[in-house]
Amino acid sequence: MALVTKAIVILLFLCILFALGSALYYLVHGEKEDSDRIVKALTWRIGLSILLFVLLFVAFALGWIHPHPI
Repeated sequence: MALVTKAIVILLFLCILFALGSALYYLVHGEKEDSDRIVKALTWRIGLSILLFVLLFVAFALGWIHPHPI
């Protein structure tokens, strides 16, 4: 179960980075009409970040992931 959880976390993290990158692209190369695309991309990033945060808390509470010393 830990491997599946790690894969989901990595996938969500990559989706967050993609949404952030697409917002940056629309900001740099876009026109005035692209402001809606920027807002949508940043909204997706915030939603995915919250989902990742909740998933990490749930996975820790259910014992799917464990902290380890550095």
